[in-house]
Amino acid sequence: MINVILFATILVPIVLALVQLLKITFPLHKNYIPLIALLIGIIIGAAAYPFSELEIVTRLWAGGFAGLASTGLFELGNYRSGLTKASDK
Repeated sequence: MINVILFATILVPIVLALVQLLKITFPLHKNYIPLIALLIGIIIGAAAYPFSELEIVTRLWAGGFAGLASTGLFELGNYRSGLTKASDK
């Protein structure tokens, strides 16, 4: 468990930066941002194979934790409407 937490701590800033990049670039519904962060965390955790000696399941768990930690787990249940980027319409 300590390995998962340590690895997730390393991944959180990376996931946070990628999610922020997506929020600035594309108009996304605010309700989907935690889900997107979770998926990005899992993908980054799996892609970290050459940099870690952890098993794939451990890296996936750490990536998932990093994704949820980057947006805040409590925000999954919040209702928000609108987009992250104002449309030009």
